Amino acid sequence: MTIYWERDLEVLSMLSEVEIKHYQDEGYVIPDYQLPHAVVEGMREELERLLDRNPQLTADSLFVPHAPKNNSQGMNASNPEKWLDFACHRDILEMVADLIGEDIILWGTTVFGKPAHTGKATPWHQDGQYWPIRPLASCTAWIAIDEVDTGNGCMRVVPGSHKGSSVLKHHTNQSSELTLNQELDADQFDEDAGVDIILKPGQLSLHDINIVHGSRNNTSHRRRAGYVLRFMPATSLFDRDLGAHLGAKSGVVDFTQRALFLVRGQDRAGNDLNIGHPSL
Repeated sequence: MTIYWERDLEVLSMLSEVEIKHYQDEGYVIPDYQLPHAVVEGMREELERLLDRNPQLTADSLFVPHAPKNNSQGMNASNPEKWLDFACHRDILEMVADLIGEDIILWGTTVFGKPAHTGKATPWHQDGQYWPIRPLASCTAWIAIDEVDTGNGCMRVVPGSHKGSSVLKHHTNQSSELTLNQELDADQFDEDAGVDIILKPGQLSLHDINIVHGSRNNTSHRRRAGYVLRFMPATSLFDRDLGAHLGAKSGVVDFTQRALFLVRGQDRAGNDLNIGHPSL
């Protein structure tokens, strides 16, 4: 499916040269930008609806609320069109285009609703360990719905750990206290070099597919909700055969039926843009 959002000719770049260089050098950036209050309130309202309709699911990780069908969690999506609209906000796409180019596919979204008192930790990992994109390339936009800080378990990243474009060795950790079962071997990175990603509602961070990142659990009295968008350059292939293996390994996601949305430019890698979408 295609959503045509061509570059606004009046906007030469949403990100400054300094911000783009920071992303390239450090693997992440927090832009000097905040989504409009009304957009954030809309996300908050849709999240409440999503939680109300899915009491059987943990609020920690709610996968692909924008998907029109085939949700592997059995989630009853409250309003996938609204979640898709949030993901395709023009300003966000402009920022992503500054980092990965004009040809962009939205291939995934997740709501991390890390609840107060019981919110789970996410182990140190690289996303490239379990994403079926070849060549590996993706930019994640992490949008704060709530106030996000060290007290309620903000994301942490290891600056510069994306360099070399290599996936480090991971092992499987099946702890029920974690949101993800893929964990980096501790001797491959410097945890003390981690930087806390502190965001106000409507702020976002952008990070590279290979940066080492994770988060602590949330023992505070405040929820830490964020809406996370996964964009890939349309010069890469979303490999569904590989996705079948990686999805089975995770035990949660189904990449074989994942709906892809061409949100900018052209698909240049022969991606299937029909799978996962309702028949017309």
